[in-house]
Amino acid sequence: MRIDARGLSCPQPVLMTKKGVAESPNGVEVLVDNMTACNNVKKFLKNAGFNITVEEVGDEEFLISSSK
Repeated sequence: MRIDARGLSCPQPVLMTKKGVAESPNGVEVLVDNMTACNNVKKFLKNAGFNITVEEVGDEEFLISSSK
């Protein structure tokens, strides 16, 4: 599942990620466009027990991928 949280400020990206994980418990991809959202989503996913990778996909855009 891919979540597009670009243009949103916290806590919305984290809340969208939480909902996505509930629907897709094996992992999600989250696209954000600021470092604060990136860090908060990474922290949430790590605390939820996911392995995380982050890829910069554009100017200040980050794709956070998670898996169990």
